[in-house]
Amino acid sequence: MQKTATSQNLFPDYNQIPSEFKPVKLNQIEYLCNGELVPWNGAVTEVYSPIYENIDGEYKQLDLGSYPEMEAIDMQPVLNAALEAYNLGRGEWPTLKVADRIVAIELFLQRMKVQRASIVRWLMFEIGKNHTDSEAEFDRTVEYIIDTIAAVKSLDRDTAKIELHQGIYAQVRRGPLGVVLCMGPYNYPLNETFATLIPALIMGNTVIFRPAKFGILLIHPLLQAFRDCFPKGVINVIYGEGKNTAGTLMETGKIDVLAFIGSSRVANILKKQHPHSNRLRSVLGLDAKNPAIILPDADLTIAVNECVNGSLAFNGQRCTALKMIFVHRSLIDDFLKQFCAKVDALKLGM
Repeated sequence: MQKTATSQNLFPDYNQIPSEFKPVKLNQIEYLCNGELVPWNGAVTEVYSPIYENIDGEYKQLDLGSYPEMEAIDMQPVLNAALEAYNLGRGEWPTLKVADRIVAIELFLQRMKVQRASIVRWLMFEIGKNHTDSEAEFDRTVEYIIDTIAAVKSLDRDTAKIELHQGIYAQVRRGPLGVVLCMGPYNYPLNETFATLIPALIMGNTVIFRPAKFGILLIHPLLQAFRDCFPKGVINVIYGEGKNTAGTLMETGKIDVLAFIGSSRVANILKKQHPHSNRLRSVLGLDAKNPAIILPDADLTIAVNECVNGSLAFNGQRCTALKMIFVHRSLIDDFLKQFCAKVDALKLGM
């Protein structure tokens, strides 16, 4: 892209980026399978940032590195590792006491916290999220893991009770479902993905995790923690095109749970690829059309601020972004005037 007045305002020169935020190029040459970081010698996919840098008067996307481009043939060892670790519910992880699984999750959480600065930096440069929002995503994920641990402890305490229903005494316990294929969206590649990944793990399932198309290198700092904190085969991380990875795994019919956050179109494609869809459990977060409703007694200053932030934060790339705004007829003129003024005042660029 040639340097113009517009692009010059949009992107700073590379040397203007504070040193503590500058990314270090990462060519990832391994993936996690069966408790090992397996070396990768095949094709790779280059990763470029949505942020451009000025090189001799020309703007080019920052080259962040690369990751393995796995093919369909590479999926069988990964699937075998997850199946063996689960072993029809008789594996080490699914039969482990809840308290012991919680210890493993807590150990992973401590290892994850150490990588905060690195993950935040990758969030910024891989998907173009600002520093404050990137920190917020990381911290929300940590908080979510802590809350999940607390919820599981509460569930475990409740299962110690013997309940009476229709003359039958019973003790009800929750158990794992099997092998989970876990995929999340690029706009919150850490938080949204871990919202399904962590519950799947803590309940005793084994997981095959495919990161979002954008926001892949940020998972790299966690690979060793995944390897060290869980028994082999419990968590496996794959990379590559969906049709070669997720599609291939679904076609085997050996995926028990699809945990997917994305579009309904892709979810339907994945579910139809499973030969026994009646046995497939699905945990889905699909699409979103969040509305804002402005009633006659609304405080317009607050309403306008909330609507601008709700619709345009992270450029509107959020599942929960406001897509529709319903304004009462008595307020429409004043609302549009204030709303347009707020949008016009937004900073264009970095």
